[in-house]
Amino acid sequence: MTALKDILLRQIRAEGPISVAAYMSHCLLHPDHGYYTTRAPFGAGGDFVTAPEISQIYGELLGLALAQSWLDQGAPRPFTLAEFGPGRGTMMADVLRVTKGVPGFHAGMQLVLLEASARLQAAQKATLAGYAPRWIASAQDLPEQPLLLLANEFFDALPVYQFERGPKGWHERQIGIRDGDLGFVLAAPQPPDAFDPRFALDPVGTIIEVCPTAAPPIEAAAGRIARQGGLALIADYGGWRSKGDTLQALSNHAPTPPLKDPGAADLTAHVDFEALVRFARLPHAYAPQGRVLQALGIEARAQVLAGRLSGAALDNHLAAARRLTAPDEMGELFKILALFPPAAPKPPGFA
Repeated sequence: MTALKDILLRQIRAEGPISVAAYMSHCLLHPDHGYYTTRAPFGAGGDFVTAPEISQIYGELLGLALAQSWLDQGAPRPFTLAEFGPGRGTMMADVLRVTKGVPGFHAGMQLVLLEASARLQAAQKATLAGYAPRWIASAQDLPEQPLLLLANEFFDALPVYQFERGPKGWHERQIGIRDGDLGFVLAAPQPPDAFDPRFALDPVGTIIEVCPTAAPPIEAAAGRIARQGGLALIADYGGWRSKGDTLQALSNHAPTPPLKDPGAADLTAHVDFEALVRFARLPHAYAPQGRVLQALGIEARAQVLAGRLSGAALDNHLAAARRLTAPDEMGELFKILALFPPAAPKPPGFA
């Protein structure tokens, strides 16, 4: 039993069941036993690999898409180049490298990173040495100026509440104690008319997930873009009005039961992109990751890089490009959402 599981069991025995959102927050951010406070999760030596860690092409293509939108909107200066949840800084390093040749881009940018983990901030500082990033604790701290934003696998880690439709209404699905261990339990029903009308016709047994903590960062970023211009590119796994119990845990690159070892595995849930668009209230474009990367020219870029490689390095490079785009890999499960000003054209990759 992990130390955090013992803490949670004692808390639930004393105070009653907790929400799935509270459970996720404890598991990921507990100051002594949380996953992000005690581990280095990224890469082959961690528990999972994100798209920027798979291939440099990913960050390069998204970086050039941001730069092209900046040019299309008149190259305003100064502007904010920001990332929510930058990991080890890998994607931002690729963005900065590929945009060096865009006239005025680096001279006009102010680099801002939203990161809660001190461990990851240290890694980002090392990766992005020479670019003087500024860290913020909240999206509300973004400068009031044009914003170019990346958020890759940021929203999937935000805590969700789960609800299950019963014969008499919606029950919150909570974490309680069953047979002496952590288990799912249902709270008393809420009246059907007290719930989101989008789900009024869903049948008994339907499970939905609600992520209220996604609203503040989206609204803050969208406000900057609406008033000042810019573009947000949000990449994650999930769907439009995502449904079902999507809470999942990953340890050492393999799935594990989400209630088994609190604090010892990464916890995520699928992103409801419709909800993000409702929060943003901006023009948007939305497509599977594979389709966007194909439109941005991933095949041509992969061929250029392949010309410098041979043997195992070449095989790994080609496998990485396929993993990002193939429908049976990340190409369909992962989606990219673009948010842009009303007067701006659709960004590259979404025409």
